[in-house]
Amino acid sequence: MKNLSIICGLLLLSVSASAQSIRKIKITDLEQTVQESTTPLIVNFWATFCIPCIEEIPYFQQQVAAHKKDSVQLLLVSLDLPDEYPDGISRFMKKRKITAPVVWLNETNADYFCPKVDSNWSGAIPATLFVNNARNYRRFHEEQLSEAQLIKEMKMMLGQ
Repeated sequence: MKNLSIICGLLLLSVSASAQSIRKIKITDLEQTVQESTTPLIVNFWATFCIPCIEEIPYFQQQVAAHKKDSVQLLLVSLDLPDEYPDGISRFMKKRKITAPVVWLNETNADYFCPKVDSNWSGAIPATLFVNNARNYRRFHEEQLSEAQLIKEMKMMLGQ
C-alpha cells in the first residue's frame, strides 16, 4: 500500500511538472517582454479555433529547437476568447503537444493592442513578430507562414 502511495504521488508530481500554466497578460506586459528581450524572439499570435495558426505551430517549435544554439525563443500568444482561458487552451496544448511557452492576451480592444505590436496589423491571425534587439531587427508578418518562409525569416533575424 505504501509503494502504491509513493507511485501515485510521483505520477501526480510528474503530471503537474509537465503541465504548463498559462499566464494572463496585458499588452503592456508583452511590450515590455519584447523590449527587454536579450535573445532573438518570435512572438506568434494564434487561437485554438484558427486552422492556419494550428498548422504552423509545429514547425515553429521544430525550427526554434533547431536554433537552440542561437538562443531563439518562441512565445505563443493566445487570442482566444475569455471562456477558453485557461482550461480550453490547456487542453488544446496538451492534445497538440505544444511545449513552447503560451500566454493569453487579456485584451478585448484590438484597436488598442494591435498597433502596439505593429502599426499595420489589422488583427488577423496568425500573425508573427520577429525581434532581435541586439541587431535592431523587428519584422511583422500578418499571415500564415510556410516552413520555408519561417526559416528564411529566422535567418534574416539572426543575420545569417
